[in-house]
Amino acid sequence: MVEIVVMSDTHVPSRADGLPDWVRDRVRAADHVVHAGDFDSSAAYADVESLADGLTAVAGNTDPSALGLPEVATVERGGVRVAVTHGHRAARGSYEDGLRRTALEADADVAVGGHTHRTLDRDLADVRLLNPGSATGAAPAREPSVMRLTATEGECTVDLERR
Repeated sequence: MVEIVVMSDTHVPSRADGLPDWVRDRVRAADHVVHAGDFDSSAAYADVESLADGLTAVAGNTDPSALGLPEVATVERGGVRVAVTHGHRAARGSYEDGLRRTALEADADVAVGGHTHRTLDRDLADVRLLNPGSATGAAPAREPSVMRLTATEGECTVDLERR
């Protein structure tokens, strides 16, 4: 069993002073962390990286290019392959269609996106689509939220936590 914390849109320091303590605790306890972009600063990236046992992250539209983050990344844990993108470059179709395309191109079981600050957990044609909202509660989110993906032998469960 592997626990992955899925988070996005931290926006530190432009919209938040830092991660809430409970989010920091979740990141420390996880086997791996997926961040779907918009750290907002090199310091925010370094903070998450220092807390995480392992980190897979992508560039969001507010991230400094100096971070050198890719637009799409993949990680496989517990037999579940996860494709990650920020989601701000969906060229055609809906946001969800864009996430699904990202997963299909990466041969992934799960697609994680950010950008909207709105939570999403939906199955769309054999792909699980996730958006954890904003880990700091940056608007338009109403409160901080993250997801915990538990992967075991190719199967996964997802729990949304918000406070």
